[in-house]
Amino acid sequence: MNNYNSYFDLGQLIAKYMRNELSDQEKLQLDQWIQADIRNQELFKKLTDEQLLNKELETFSATDKALAWQKIRKGTGFKSKTSKPRWIAYAAAILLLASLTITLNKRRTAEQPQNLANQRKDIPPGTNKATLTLADGSTIVLDSTKHGQIASQQNAVIKEDENGKVVYEATDAAQNPAGSLPTETIAMNVLATPRGGQYQVILPDGTKVWLNAASSLKYPTAFTGNERRVELTGEAYFEVSKDPSKPFHVKTASQTVTVLGTHFNINSYTDEGATKTTLLEGSVRVTGNNGQSVKITPGQQAVTTLNSININENANIDEAVAWKNGKFLFSNTDLQTIMRQLSRWYDVDVEYQGKTASKHYMGRISRNVPVSQIFEILKTSGLNFTINGRKIIVKS
Repeated sequence: MNNYNSYFDLGQLIAKYMRNELSDQEKLQLDQWIQADIRNQELFKKLTDEQLLNKELETFSATDKALAWQKIRKGTGFKSKTSKPRWIAYAAAILLLASLTITLNKRRTAEQPQNLANQRKDIPPGTNKATLTLADGSTIVLDSTKHGQIASQQNAVIKEDENGKVVYEATDAAQNPAGSLPTETIAMNVLATPRGGQYQVILPDGTKVWLNAASSLKYPTAFTGNERRVELTGEAYFEVSKDPSKPFHVKTASQTVTVLGTHFNINSYTDEGATKTTLLEGSVRVTGNNGQSVKITPGQQAVTTLNSININENANIDEAVAWKNGKFLFSNTDLQTIMRQLSRWYDVDVEYQGKTASKHYMGRISRNVPVSQIFEILKTSGLNFTINGRKIIVKS
C-alpha cells in the first residue's frame, strides 16, 4: 500500500473492522499491514480510538470541507517535516473519519435500544420477603414494610421490628410454666421464603434465625417442657440462645442437629444431594435418620447423606455463610451448584444447551446485583448466558 488509492483502501478496511464486517482475506491484509511497521500499529490504534475519532470529527466538521478535500487530493496544505506517505496516511485517516461518522452514529443508535432491551431483560436480585402462616391457617405477607404488632396468639405477641425481622414476645402465660399450656396445644407457626426472598426471625427464646431463599422454618410460639424443637427445609443460619436446661433441636429431612447454644448453618436443600451443617462456634451433634451420630467442632462441616455422615475437617466457613452476609462466594465451585444458587435467589429456572464442561469457579460478588453481573464471572470459561423471561439458558 504505497499510493493514495491504497491508503483509501486501508481506510475502508479499518472502517469494516470497526463494523465487524471484515472477511477472512481482509483480516489477513489488515494484520499484515499492522505488523509491517510500528508506525502502522500506532496509526491503527489512533484510528480505532472512538474518543479520538470524536474529537477529530468535531474539528473536521468545523472546517471548509470542499477546500480540505481539494488539498488532500493534491497532497498539499499539510506542512510537516514528515514524509509524504505519512501525510497521505493522514489524509486517508480524514477520509476514514468521514466514512465512520455515519457508522458510529448508526452503531450508537442501534446500541441504545439494545442496551435498554438488555436492561429490561436483566433480572434484579431477591429481597426481604416471606409469608408467615399462623396456627389457624391464616397467612401474613411479610416484606419489611410493616412495623409493630402483626398478630397475637395464645402464647406470644408477634411483631415486626424496624429492621424487618419477625420478633416473638412471650406472654405472661408462656413465661410462667405453671400457667403455660400443655405442649400439645402450643400454637405452631411456619415462616416461609419464596425463591427470590429471605427473612429473619427471633424466636420466643431469643434464638435468631436467618432464612435463605426457598426455605421454611416451623416452630412453636413458646418453648415449653425440657426441649426446644424446630423443623427446617432449605437453608438457615442459627444463633441459638444458650439454655443448658433446654437443648435446641433442628429437624431436617435427613438429620437432627442438637445444640445447647451456638452458631451454625444448615443447608438442606433437596436438590443438593447432601445436607451440610457448618459450625462457627460452640459444638453440635448431628444425628442421621439411620441412627449414626457425630459431634463437630468449629471449622468443621457434617455432610449427611441417606446412608452416612462424613466430617469435612477444613470446611470453608466464609463460603457456607456468604449468603447470610449478602455475598456469593465461589471457592472452586462447580457450575451446576452456582446455577442452583442463582435459581433460588433470582427466582429463575435454568436450562443447559450443549455440553457444559465440568469447570470450577473462584469469585466473590454481592447478592444485591442484577443477575447479569454474576455472568461476568462465569463468562471467562467461554459460556454464554441468555435471559428468556424468568429462564436462564446456559450455552457452551
